[in-house]
Order: sequence, then structure tokens, then C-alpha cells
Amino acid sequence: MTATSYVQGQTGRLETRLTVPPTPKVGQVAVVCHPHPLFGGTMDNKVVTTVVRAFKEAGIPVVIFNFRGVGHSEGVHDNGNGEVDDAVAVITWALAQTQATELYLAGFSFGAYIAAATVSRLSSVLVHLKQLWLVAPPVHHYPMAHLQLPTSAMVIQGDADEVVPADEVFAWAAQQSLNVIRLDSCSHFFHGRLTELRQRILENLV
Repeated sequence: MTATSYVQGQTGRLETRLTVPPTPKVGQVAVVCHPHPLFGGTMDNKVVTTVVRAFKEAGIPVVIFNFRGVGHSEGVHDNGNGEVDDAVAVITWALAQTQATELYLAGFSFGAYIAAATVSRLSSVLVHLKQLWLVAPPVHHYPMAHLQLPTSAMVIQGDADEVVPADEVFAWAAQQSLNVIRLDSCSHFFHGRLTELRQRILENLV
């Protein structure tokens, strides 16, 4: 079952989509953040929907949403600042809708930065972060070095990424002691590798 809702954020309503598997796991929900709005990123991005399929196949209800100013979401792009507020609002809503106490938080590219930056705000919504998934995180462009992330976090990075410098991601992940799934000869948008992306997520869910 998939249903669209509008969640109240700080600058207006946020277009949100909840997918519930046929036999959902009790007490768990996943929230996935989309790539950069100014470069065409929306919740319908193919990498995002691939991550959604992985969670759905694992039996985990999953929520995607459009950041402020994207699709039918109100507001305007805020360079990664207000978007963290958007994520917190959607997470709070998702927990209430599903009565979940455990959260999987994921993001692709710009969305990976937002997901990572949101971790420090989770204490305000009283949820246990089950696992953080960062797909091609833009460590070269956003202040990610100072973020305190759980060592259970998973990073998926293609070594032929034409947008995010893969070597910088690998170095950052090593400094943070994060788990890395490296996809050889894989581009930023996982061209021809989406099935592998879904499978690697499924294999490494905790």
C-alpha cells in the first residue's frame, strides 16, 4: 500500500509518500532523503526509489518526501539548512503514523548529507536510530567532517563517481570508522547497477 500525505513543516506542507509492505515489520520505519533540488532531485529519483524497494522487500514501511520547494511541497530551497528541519518534521510524522520506535534513515547525494546532519536532531523525536544509510555522500561540498555519526552507519559509494570524489568519501568514512560498500566502476547515479544497489542494501540491513 502506498499513500500520499502532506506533512506540516516549518515553511509549509511537505509532500510525503508512505509505502507499507504486505506484511510490515512492527515498530520499524525507514525515511529516505532525495538528491539536490536545484539539480532535478525529487523523491521520484531512481536511486531513491531503488532504496525504497530494498526497505519494502525487507518488510520495512518506508517514507519518502519532497524537500521544501520541490514538487507539491511548499517553501523554497534553503541550501541544506531548512531541509534538515523538513527531515525532522517528516520523521516525527512517520513515527506517529506507523507507531515505530526504530528508524532507518537514508539519503542519496545531497539527501545523504541531510540524513547525516539530521542524526544529531533525533533525540528530540525520541527514536532509536537502527541504521543510517549514506549513498554517495557529498563530503566535498558540505560540512560533514564534524558530524557525529554512529559507527553502524553504512556508506555506499561507486569508485567511478563523476559528481562526488570517491577518494574523499573513502577517506572521510575511514576517519569516521564507518562501514563502506564500494562498487567498482560505478557512476554517481548507479547506471546499470540499481539492482546491485538494492541487493547490497538488503544484504547489510541490521
